[in-house]
Amino acid sequence: MTEDQRQVTVNGLTFDVRIGGPDRGPWVLLLHGFPVDGSCYDAVLPRLHESGLRTLVLNQRGYSPGARPEAVEDYHLSRLVSDVIAVLDELKIGYAILVGHDWGGIVAWHLAGKYPDRFTGLVVASTGHPSAMRDALAASDQRERSSYILDFVADGAEETLLADDGAKLRAAGVTAEELAPLREPGALRAALNWYRANFVGDIKGTMACPPVEIPTTLVWSDADAALGREQAEGSGRYAYSDFRFCELAGVDHWIPQNAPAALASEIALRSALF
Repeated sequence: MTEDQRQVTVNGLTFDVRIGGPDRGPWVLLLHGFPVDGSCYDAVLPRLHESGLRTLVLNQRGYSPGARPEAVEDYHLSRLVSDVIAVLDELKIGYAILVGHDWGGIVAWHLAGKYPDRFTGLVVASTGHPSAMRDALAASDQRERSSYILDFVADGAEETLLADDGAKLRAAGVTAEELAPLREPGALRAALNWYRANFVGDIKGTMACPPVEIPTTLVWSDADAALGREQAEGSGRYAYSDFRFCELAGVDHWIPQNAPAALASEIALRSALF
């Protein structure tokens, strides 16, 4: 088995990608969330490779130094989705199992809803279907859970989050190693622009996600402070094919880092069911 780190230029930007696993086998595309890049899957990848799966990890817009545009609107969800399809096309990957966590989960739901022919299955960690999130915001404690977003879109949020050696991010579970790339010029601003472009700029568009018609697994952890049960369990209303809900007891928001065996097992199972 090999791992290949390379750069892919699409949509006028250059993305860092990692390809690993056996030379043959189903592809798994893994999309990270905020604020950690694709390294969040480091403990998941070897387990997938042992299951005979090939992996593609994409450092998305804002997280690859060569894909860090200045304007807030450049981080609109439509562009994030377009990047993923363009990378798959450039690498000549016809279809894959799609995995996403946190913001990567939101991108993954939209990808699966809009391009069902490109993905054989979907595994999302933490983040419910955007329409289920909309429902939860109206009828549960999810609005309070999501109130941190106001801090993320505020003027000067970058300086606040990096102050005192990144104390606020470290308190939320981000490690010193994961924090380091966010100190690169413009890196944290780019990451926060995902919130500014899609929650402040176009919240209706973010929530207006098509139902998903491919087999789907949602992995949710009951110690997640940001994403509650309602938005997770409610996702089944918007997944029209085989829907599997996996609950992890005592695990916080950072499922890829803190429950890699469980996540890898669900991805391998979804692959086997195809």
